[in-house]
Amino acid sequence: MSRRRPMRFARQVLALQIGLIVLVAGVGFALAGSLLERSLVHQYGQRALGVARAVAADAELAANVADPASRPLVAERAERARRATGALFIVVTDERGIRLSHPDPARIGRPVSTDPSRVLAGGEVVNVRRGTLGPSARGKVPLRAPSGRVLGQVSVGFDAQEIDSTFLRLMSTSALLTGGALVVGVAGSTLLTRLLKRRTLGLEPHELTGLLRQREAVLYGIGEGVLAVDAAGRVSVVNAEAQRLLRISVEPGTPVRALDLPPRLRAALLEQRAEDLLTVTEDRVLLARYRPVRRGGTDLGGVVTLRDRTDLEKLTRELEAVRGTADVLRAQRHEFTNRLHALSGLLQTGHHEDAVEYLQVLSAGSVAGLGPAAAAVRDSYLVSLLSAKKAALGEKGVSLELGETSWVATGVAAPVEVTTVVGNLVDNAGEAARAGARRPARVEVDLLSDGTTLHVSVADTGDGIPADARDGVFAEGVSTKEGQGRGLGLALTRQAAGSLGGEVRLTDPGGAEHGAVFVARLPGVLEPRRAGAAPEDSESTMDSNATRDEGGAADAEPPEEQEANR
Repeated sequence: MSRRRPMRFARQVLALQIGLIVLVAGVGFALAGSLLERSLVHQYGQRALGVARAVAADAELAANVADPASRPLVAERAERARRATGALFIVVTDERGIRLSHPDPARIGRPVSTDPSRVLAGGEVVNVRRGTLGPSARGKVPLRAPSGRVLGQVSVGFDAQEIDSTFLRLMSTSALLTGGALVVGVAGSTLLTRLLKRRTLGLEPHELTGLLRQREAVLYGIGEGVLAVDAAGRVSVVNAEAQRLLRISVEPGTPVRALDLPPRLRAALLEQRAEDLLTVTEDRVLLARYRPVRRGGTDLGGVVTLRDRTDLEKLTRELEAVRGTADVLRAQRHEFTNRLHALSGLLQTGHHEDAVEYLQVLSAGSVAGLGPAAAAVRDSYLVSLLSAKKAALGEKGVSLELGETSWVATGVAAPVEVTTVVGNLVDNAGEAARAGARRPARVEVDLLSDGTTLHVSVADTGDGIPADARDGVFAEGVSTKEGQGRGLGLALTRQAAGSLGGEVRLTDPGGAEHGAVFVARLPGVLEPRRAGAAPEDSESTMDSNATRDEGGAADAEPPEEQEANR
């Protein structure tokens, strides 16, 4: 046997509202009827009392009652007053309660049907009673002589059916108004129910409760940041992880335009573009995924999920640096193999003088193709990175040169950050030189150590930075090149330098004579010198680094001798 499906919540609300409206209208109608009936009875009683007082104030009527010979005139005067006022009856009695007037002449001379003692004692009575002429609203007052003595009473009555007819007429009008109010109330309840159903997307309360619990579990139980925006561009949901990753404090209802978001993420939210993008904050690299949300054709806004890619990006950059180093070493291995073959051939054929001359030429050659200045750079990471970049740029028709004044006395202690800054600056300079009009396209890199601080200068032969892009050149998404995904290199460069307490600056935007020049200061990235070591005694350090490079300048001169030779 199938279970009976419970009534939907919207219908329950509608039924409850209609029931309440009917109940309130019914109680109000009954209360209004009761009050109206009391009011009508009171009004007619006061009307009868007022007519009775007016009749009793007639001095001639009092004189007729006091004079037994004139009492027949009492009935005539009372009947004339009844017709004038429209009363059901006007009865005048003497001091014993004997009728002196009555609409039915046969009842004149008989005692009244009710006890007249209270009125004859000087009081007034207002009530609704049934008498000889049926139910009526009555008012009774004493009839007094000029001296104040009570001569009898005047009783005036109005037909109670007139009260009933007036009551029914007024209640009919009230019933129409109540019925109209019921119709309006039911219609309003129906509209309210439809609106409630639309606002809740047709979901039942238990479904909404389940969704709320699921939302809380999902938002605060996952390791990803979640930022939801409604159709009007206001934040509707944000979890703690999203606020931590974006380094912002957000209250629901805040407009997206008022949030301090990375430019590319802000653009995706405002334009409601469904895309996956890498975005850079002050100290993090985030993978953001925006998806619009629709239900039943209704635009509900969108949801952004944020995943921290900072550590992964660091590993990726380190892997790229290692891969570049491996490529350079592989190329150098083949190069030195060829040189050893040539030297072996010269020795085997007895050309000893030619072999010595060949060795002298090799010892005077450049390190990894970077020119003589490479001998002053005593770190395998930097030499390998620049060698790899030189090979990569050479394939694109761009030459890379190491400045003659370059000098790095010790090894690098933070290779990931250094390769990130130097690599991105060189890549951007290579792209600018390749796209520029000057030929030959060239990039020049200068490296200089100051204690444990590394200073980097990268210049190119490109067209320079346009004036409208100079202020925001380090902002995410700003690029002089076309295409999606551009504008991250310099942002990552500044982030990496900032994590070390350093900086990257555009010192010269370039122009008609040369391209742009970027300068970076990276404190604490170089290994400190050993205590007591002098520049002239650094030969062993150069030899060890040269051995790591498999082709470095093993016999490089100290910086002072290099400067003298230059």
